[in-house]
Amino acid sequence: MGGRTCKFWMVIGCAIVLAPARSSAEEGFDTEHIFGFLIGTDVGNVGEREFQTQTTGRFGKGGAAYRALEHEVEIELVPLPNFRIEVGGTASLHDITGVPDIDDRRQFNFQGASLDLRYRLLDRDRAPFGLTIAAELHGDRIDETSGAKGRMYGTEFTLAFDRELIPNFAIGALNLIYQPEWARLEVGGKSEKSSTIGAAFAGLARVRPNVLLGGELRYFRQYEGIGLGEFSGQALFVGPTAYFQLSERSRLTLSWSMQAWGRPAGSGGNLDLVNFERHQARMVFGINF
Repeated sequence: MGGRTCKFWMVIGCAIVLAPARSSAEEGFDTEHIFGFLIGTDVGNVGEREFQTQTTGRFGKGGAAYRALEHEVEIELVPLPNFRIEVGGTASLHDITGVPDIDDRRQFNFQGASLDLRYRLLDRDRAPFGLTIAAELHGDRIDETSGAKGRMYGTEFTLAFDRELIPNFAIGALNLIYQPEWARLEVGGKSEKSSTIGAAFAGLARVRPNVLLGGELRYFRQYEGIGLGEFSGQALFVGPTAYFQLSERSRLTLSWSMQAWGRPAGSGGNLDLVNFERHQARMVFGINF
């Protein structure tokens, strides 16, 4: 764990040194893309178009070799005030050996497609805080955890809040999350339904005009059935996040989280490596066009 943390901060340090400097700080924050695993309440201006790539890595399960990478390519559009549409396609890489209840496999596949809709209800410049509701719908042919083939459908509903804690210096965000999912695996025709609820908090501070540093804390509870049926497990993730405004049109966000605490249903221990991973990482690059 210490080695991973050290490497992450070495990357962040090099990025800060190499990041282009600006003569004056920007006014306020644009929270649309500055967080790693959370979302902000800003949705962009009417007519904006963005291309984005998002790479998410999940590592470590049950003391065995588990590595899963997802690379998503996305196009974002803002057709109406306070309303954003994003469409994307995802490819995944799985390298799994010796994980209980998951078949060993090493594969690369097209995973699926997604549609993300966001509507801003409150603008924090005119209200005490920003408020946005988001719904991400996805359909996959590869299970993101096991890499097994099948048909998977799910939705992630998010209620996002954010507020400037110190004007032009520090920003905080809160996400409330509900994720119902349905899957039917190709081998054996097994059908599974699950749901996850969670709460996540992030705080970032401006350390340079074009650099924000901070951290994210996320807590999840997973259940069988899409209606929060039988409890399956819980986990708490914590880790650093860094945002770099590379130019007027391009940006980069880096985030890493470790499972600091967790517990699967009916079991003791300090981690839940049945329903969740030990480490998660995300890199997002975007450009306006």
